[in-house]
Amino acid sequence: VDTMLEARLQSQQRSSQNGRETSLWSSGFGMKLEAVTPFLGKYRPFVGRCCQTCTPKSWESLFHRSIMDLGFCNVIQVKEESTRFRGWLVRRLCYFLWSLEQHIPPCQDAPQKVMESTGVQNVIPGRAPGGAGEGQVPSHVKREVQHILGHIQAPPRPFLLRLVSWALLRILNCLFLNVQLHKGQMKMVHKAAQAGSPLVLLSTHKSLLDGILLPFVLLSQGLGVLRVAWDPRTCSPILRALLKKLGGLFLPPEADLSLDSSEGVLARAVVHAASAPLGLWTGALAVLWSLRGWGCSRRACVRVHLAQPFSLHEYTVNARSCWGSRQTLEQLLQPIVLGQCTVVPDTEKVQEWTPVTGPLLALKEEDQLLVRRLSCHVLNACVASSAVMSTAIMATLLLFKHQKLLGEFSWLTEETLLRGFDVGFSGQLQCLVQHTLSLLRPHVALLRVQQGDLLVVLRPGPGLAHLARLSSEMLPAFLSEAVGACAVWGLLVGRVLPEGPWELQGIELLSQNQLYHQILLLMHLLPQDLLLLQPCQSSYCYCQEVLDRLIQCGLLVAEETPGSRPACDTGRRRLSAKLLWKPSGDFTDSDSDDFEEAEGRYFRLSQQSRCPDFFLFLCRLLSPLLKAFAQAATFLHRGQLPDTESGYAEQLLRFLEATAQEEGFFECVDPNLAISAVWTFRDLGVLQQVPSPAGPMLHLSPTFASRDNQEKLERFIRQFICN
Repeated sequence: VDTMLEARLQSQQRSSQNGRETSLWSSGFGMKLEAVTPFLGKYRPFVGRCCQTCTPKSWESLFHRSIMDLGFCNVIQVKEESTRFRGWLVRRLCYFLWSLEQHIPPCQDAPQKVMESTGVQNVIPGRAPGGAGEGQVPSHVKREVQHILGHIQAPPRPFLLRLVSWALLRILNCLFLNVQLHKGQMKMVHKAAQAGSPLVLLSTHKSLLDGILLPFVLLSQGLGVLRVAWDPRTCSPILRALLKKLGGLFLPPEADLSLDSSEGVLARAVVHAASAPLGLWTGALAVLWSLRGWGCSRRACVRVHLAQPFSLHEYTVNARSCWGSRQTLEQLLQPIVLGQCTVVPDTEKVQEWTPVTGPLLALKEEDQLLVRRLSCHVLNACVASSAVMSTAIMATLLLFKHQKLLGEFSWLTEETLLRGFDVGFSGQLQCLVQHTLSLLRPHVALLRVQQGDLLVVLRPGPGLAHLARLSSEMLPAFLSEAVGACAVWGLLVGRVLPEGPWELQGIELLSQNQLYHQILLLMHLLPQDLLLLQPCQSSYCYCQEVLDRLIQCGLLVAEETPGSRPACDTGRRRLSAKLLWKPSGDFTDSDSDDFEEAEGRYFRLSQQSRCPDFFLFLCRLLSPLLKAFAQAATFLHRGQLPDTESGYAEQLLRFLEATAQEEGFFECVDPNLAISAVWTFRDLGVLQQVPSPAGPMLHLSPTFASRDNQEKLERFIRQFICN
């Protein structure tokens, strides 16, 4: 024991010099082996539920009631039972027989369908007017359309599709032990496909293997084949001809998709009319080249998640009713940063970072907003459907917890599952932790000490930025609690010393209004793509959700103010005459007008022993982003302006790297954080975008040209950072 304590003391001394703590755990001799499972109790968490506000009918009708009981299936496990035939020869040829029985949708008459589309009809010149020939398309136009379609696509060849299907089945069996697909999620997708409308599938690519894995899963489950557009310049003529027979789409050279071009109008109309989703494995060859060393690696398992489908028509009808008044970030937050105002306006934030491309500019302003908000919904569902991997949990523990890894790994896994996020791993705890550390070996040092104990030391330097990027995958699961913890920290930091004892901080009462105000400030400061708020969700609803999460996890405890009547005491509450019986449907007065419950709701930090450590852990989850923003405020008087947006982001990244070398905080050295800081400061009015002959240039706004206002901005950001 003395040796262990001495080793721990020496490791702490070394880590204090490097600015990092170390982690120590027992090798497990004599203790019971614990298994980590991707579910709690009997069920896995259900992920990717569609929005109940914007798509209530889809929420109800397309949800499978028994989804929790259906479990998973292995889509690459093909046995004799998977075919109509039986026998020893079938068992040897089952892959081939299975590929022969796959349903391939027949090819429709694409030229005639494209010819009759509205876009093509509107740009066809020389249509014969009057008489029997009115509305008929000239023959030379038909030939031109067929010529364009010949460049774009060819009728898929079922034999080649079956041959590629068989080859992919063999390859996937060599790569993976199993490919899991949830039966309930698949039933929901099938139910949506049976409605008769075109099925559009959007995917988040987590791996290069998605190029061959996702199309294979869709075809093997009877959902048809996906048509994917290819750049003809990336393929040779022979390869292009082969891929077109497999269902590939190739844009013709004359199809200039820029809207200000007068050439290729007919080609653009044909492309828009023919890009309907059907099906294909077009990414197979490119991915196989990147997997040329797969034979030397160990096989693994993979799981494909499908979010709940929803009706796009239902969304477009209901989403417009959720649009309320909105203000820019400059209008909302700049007066508060400069101390000119203390009240946050009761309105939503406008922060649209969707790339403005040609097709988006062609839409009306209302439709552009619809597309942007749809992208927010889709991004929310994609993040919710993404499983958390063991490397993300381990990186988070190493950066922000610094406790015994075995116990903390199991705890953090359970907390992730409790919040409705799935995890992509399972197994014995100690073996799982050791395997995860082996994956992170370039960024950590594993030291063996006496009696087989293992000492884990973070390697100081740029490797910490990689761990921070991995740990950011954990942030969506704890985002509400992290925002609430940083907001509470901002309230307490001005009252007691930040390094003060937890007991002293627990004495402070926090009113609900104060918490709402502080959460709103932080919520407006954080980027929209980080918060992943659904556009139909108001800011005050999110504030209440954050407050509820802090209460549920035990960090906040409701407290009655001294001398006030208990909130549960309704017997002696005086009711005014206007709150007595009213005619049915009279909503002119609200019952909450006389009940000032919000004013009387107060909270204090819990005194449970586990709360201080968990509170600091939540605060540290947001520290890389907030420190990058604070460093960006410090950099305002050092940056070279005017500059382009990308150029200034590169300047800021170099400053973050130089600061990290001095302070040892490499977690914020990330190009994405630098770009996010530049965009946020632009929306906040700190940086102004001015057009110029060389393109839009960033200038420092006159308001923040003074060092005093720059320091106010930095203080405003640093109030949420836990040191």
